[in-house]
Amino acid sequence: MNVSKHSKQRDAILEVLHSTKAHPTADAIYEEVRKKIPNISLGTVYRNLAKLSEDNTIIKVNAGTGVEHFDGTPTPHYHVVCTECGAIDDIDADPLEEVNVWAAKIFKGEIYKHSTIFFGKCERCKN
Repeated sequence: MNVSKHSKQRDAILEVLHSTKAHPTADAIYEEVRKKIPNISLGTVYRNLAKLSEDNTIIKVNAGTGVEHFDGTPTPHYHVVCTECGAIDDIDADPLEEVNVWAAKIFKGEIYKHSTIFFGKCERCKN
């Protein structure tokens, strides 16, 4: 993992992401960071999220809704998206490394990781 250059803005963004399991959008992160840094711009939040994602400090989650969500846990893990309420939850299971081996046998390039998103109904919507 590359270590991002520390800044007040970047640290505040990471603090928001580390304080939740909700996988917030950039706009939601911006609203939370503004409580500590009122003059921060939405553009600054977007640029920092892009850099943190590029550095593998955070994970960008594309749940197929057209809006990116962000996860402060950069270690490989799976997500499930509720098709009713749109909530994104973590699945606490070790990633299946054999998927990388299987894909590497088919793909002519190099496989080093994979990303899988499950879709279903969360416990709240199921009940």
